[in-house]
Amino acid sequence: MTQVTEHGGGVWSLRVPIPDNPLGHTLVHVLDTDRGAVLVDTGWDDPASWAELAGGLEVLGLSVRDVHGVVITHHHPDHHGLSGRVREESGAWIAMHAADTAVVRRTRSAEPGTWLDYLARKLATVGAPEDHIAPLRAARASGRMRTLPGLRSALPDREIVPGELLDLAGRRLRAIWTPGHTPGHVCLHLEEEHPARLPGHGRLFSGDHLLPGISPHIGLYEDPDDATGADPLGDYLDSLERIGRLGVAEVLPAHQYAFADAAGRVRELLDHHEERLTGLLGLLAAPLTPWQLAERMEWNRPWDQIPHGSRNIAVSEAEAHVRRLVKLGRAEAVTGTDPVTYIAVEPVALPARPAARPPR
Repeated sequence: MTQVTEHGGGVWSLRVPIPDNPLGHTLVHVLDTDRGAVLVDTGWDDPASWAELAGGLEVLGLSVRDVHGVVITHHHPDHHGLSGRVREESGAWIAMHAADTAVVRRTRSAEPGTWLDYLARKLATVGAPEDHIAPLRAARASGRMRTLPGLRSALPDREIVPGELLDLAGRRLRAIWTPGHTPGHVCLHLEEEHPARLPGHGRLFSGDHLLPGISPHIGLYEDPDDATGADPLGDYLDSLERIGRLGVAEVLPAHQYAFADAAGRVRELLDHHEERLTGLLGLLAAPLTPWQLAERMEWNRPWDQIPHGSRNIAVSEAEAHVRRLVKLGRAEAVTGTDPVTYIAVEPVALPARPAARPPR
């Protein structure tokens, strides 16, 4: 497929590959401004990805050195991975929401094995079997943690402030905080008339928040020190409704392809998660750990065919859904269980209203 797509009005997308990933690529968007090109996301930190990013810019008559700024929708390595190298080549600034900047800073400052230690403890807490946790302990002992992505992601220079226009000369790009996929995920509303005059209010760079054919992963926020009981799925559903009210003409996502009818896609995703929550309540008719729940949930393949790393993602998604049910009062932890199990809460029947007495 074509590496560069023109979207009109000084906006292009570049297909930057993600190595060994079924998503295939990240759509890095290029936005022309009066001070030079600004990138929305940068792609995975890999030599082939860098070559594709640089090659796509060359098709537009640009080089990496011409990049004026980088706006990051969220900290994941397929979006933020090449940001540091772009800055080294061009002197560009990097902007990110403070909540995701905190994730980057915490990851950079931690000893490399800290994440594996946390993950092993977390998996034991949710009921993962020892044969699943053992490879993590082995990786910790061998030092292989140093090869994983995201450990040295670039710290941004600027903070993206929700509701404010970014400092882009000649453009109106407003930040919208859309937590859920990550705590600091942002969508970016280009408040300008659509170049093809499609009905609606501008265009939306949606990152991973709103995709045309995929429901993004919503798991627990990866913070070993978080004791606040964050509700990522609740955050995501609230953010979806906020995006649905914008009435944008077109969505420019970071994966797949551009599409219209953002409000319709939002409704589909809200319905999908409500159906999933309802299905999980059925599974929780008997007490289950989050791991047992993940084993019983519907995925894109049978549980015994899901790779080790993907099972960690799956159980995190199961936890996020359970936490939403607990927040809604539709499920609860079973007291005294270790690892903790959860069970659905039967709806409380309201007492019948007394029949009205006839007037005397």
